[in-house]
Amino acid sequence: MVSVVVPTRNRAAYLEVALSSLAAQDLGADAAELIVVDDGSTDATGAVAGRAGARLLRHDPPRGLNAGRNAGASAATTGLIAFVDDDVRAPAGWLRALVDGAARHPGAEAFGGPIRARLEGPAPRGCGRELPPITTLDLGAEDIRADRVWGANMMVRREALERIGAFDEAIVGGGDEEEWLERLRAAGGTIMYLAAAGLEHRRAGDDARLRSLMHSAYGRGRNVRRHDRRRGRAPGLGEELRVLAGCGWHTVRRACPQGLIMGAHSAGRVLEAVRPR
Repeated sequence: MVSVVVPTRNRAAYLEVALSSLAAQDLGADAAELIVVDDGSTDATGAVAGRAGARLLRHDPPRGLNAGRNAGASAATTGLIAFVDDDVRAPAGWLRALVDGAARHPGAEAFGGPIRARLEGPAPRGCGRELPPITTLDLGAEDIRADRVWGANMMVRREALERIGAFDEAIVGGGDEEEWLERLRAAGGTIMYLAAAGLEHRRAGDDARLRSLMHSAYGRGRNVRRHDRRRGRAPGLGEELRVLAGCGWHTVRRACPQGLIMGAHSAGRVLEAVRPR
């Protein structure tokens, strides 16, 4: 009925949690196939996928996230193809909610659901005014038509991939799934947000520490600025500097450590504006 594609690289511990949750889905043992695309890992990724009973594809040398999505979609044998990141945990009803949502909305070609941040470990506190320091999505408690969803929790119809084309493998690190969804919308396609199809987006151990979250946010900032530039939507340097200053003010005014994470993201955007890669 549905294929679940999990691109991954050198994150065996996260992958083990993700695959364990996917194996526990209540859709039925024969209703889904699980495909792991290993992007040149040097850790125990292959063994983890094998223990989970997943079909394993491997890229060596690494080719990037969108190449993994394309390879998994090509290998899938079903009409519905779900994509998740390797650092999620899906509740038992997640996959059923996606499949049921596709049945309720037969005219839609792409689907996504809530993505909830879960920081496990010594995570920095926040003041409550800032967004979570990792990718999340919450569009409410009802199914609605959406402009975009995120690749950590996304499903597409095979017909849409055949009509729109593959994910752009030249895009790495920012806007990877967003570019495909923009092509889908431009071609008249519909994206649906399915409120019941939620999952957790995790950071654990040292990855939940302030320094690691800042490092990741900085890299995302550079990548997202590059994506904005490709689309011709990058704001001017003055606007980027105003946002950076605002992050600094938030950090000091609210005594909020998570303001440093927002500042790291903004600093990445500023540096990319001044010195593009």
